[in-house]
Amino acid sequence: MKEQKIHTYEEAVQLIHEVGILPLAPLIPDHPSLYQVTHGEPWLTGTDLVPWVWRARFPSDGTAAYGKFLKKKSVFISRELFPWIKAILGSPQPIEDRYKHGLVSKTSVELLQQIKEDEGIETRSLRFKSGMNAKEMKKTFGQGLLDLQGTLDIVISGVKESRISLDEKSAWQSTSFETADHWMESVGLHEFDVDLKIAKEELNARLKSSSSPDAMKFFSKLFQFEA
Repeated sequence: MKEQKIHTYEEAVQLIHEVGILPLAPLIPDHPSLYQVTHGEPWLTGTDLVPWVWRARFPSDGTAAYGKFLKKKSVFISRELFPWIKAILGSPQPIEDRYKHGLVSKTSVELLQQIKEDEGIETRSLRFKSGMNAKEMKKTFGQGLLDLQGTLDIVISGVKESRISLDEKSAWQSTSFETADHWMESVGLHEFDVDLKIAKEELNARLKSSSSPDAMKFFSKLFQFEA
């Protein structure tokens, strides 16, 4: 992987356009991550140069979808690649049908329904409205969100101040979620059917143009590209 350091948000946007898939932290062999390509010091400051702050800007301005899409790790997927990856890792079946066939949990069904009813809902409100705010439900709640991100049913919208606060003096910000379809529509990616075979062919060709051989081995296994 060519050593590259970036200093501004605009440079980060350009990098996402170039590589297509940019993990937040190291994940893919011989492939950049946002943490690796930024200097360590800005992560510790309180300015707009903080890469940790950028993660909320990428989805809001349409640069990339954000979520724990791959290996349960946080990843940015460019708007160009997102429809193909959604077709590959997602499912054309409604989540209710997937639940009937034992492919998803009841928790995932309930969480997705709540997110559909309140697009952009933040974590604490989601736990409260879905009836999962009890301490013993925390793991189940977290797993449900992970599963929905892994199938690209939902994306992370960004972060916002919680509407559910036990302490009125506290300023609590938490992750917010919206459905992938809602995000796509909001950034001009109107819903359309993508053939799975074509999606794999297009994604394979696109990634080959910007990825190292080691990174392509990772992608080929993950997306099950044909040899």
